[in-house]
Amino acid sequence: MNSNDTLLTGDMLRKYYDLNRRKKEIEQEMNHLKKLFHTYFDSEAGPQTKGEFTHNGFKLQRQIRKSEKFNTDVTIARLDELNMNELIKIVRKPDDEKINAAVSLGLLKEEDLEDCRVTNYSAAITVKEL
Repeated sequence: MNSNDTLLTGDMLRKYYDLNRRKKEIEQEMNHLKKLFHTYFDSEAGPQTKGEFTHNGFKLQRQIRKSEKFNTDVTIARLDELNMNELIKIVRKPDDEKINAAVSLGLLKEEDLEDCRVTNYSAAITVKEL
């Protein structure tokens, strides 16, 4: 038993559990309302169109953000056809699968890769009702 264990209480666990459950319910409710708002604006202003609605001291607005990117396979094929290879980025990146296979086969030693691996950790908290 760690001295930090006394800093945690059953009330804290219960509160976290309850808040997390309510958060999920609230997010579901908000997503439902957002769908209704989008349906309203789609019918009143048109799809992909910004809109505004004011009622009882509240203003509801829909903004439309547009983002574009190139379809990788189609664009590369087209640039190849046009002999515009200088517009294609070549990304050099380690192939994890092949590196691990080379180590397994003994073609590469772990020592050869010293300082090459990056390890990331992430912590997650869950509280479940028993």
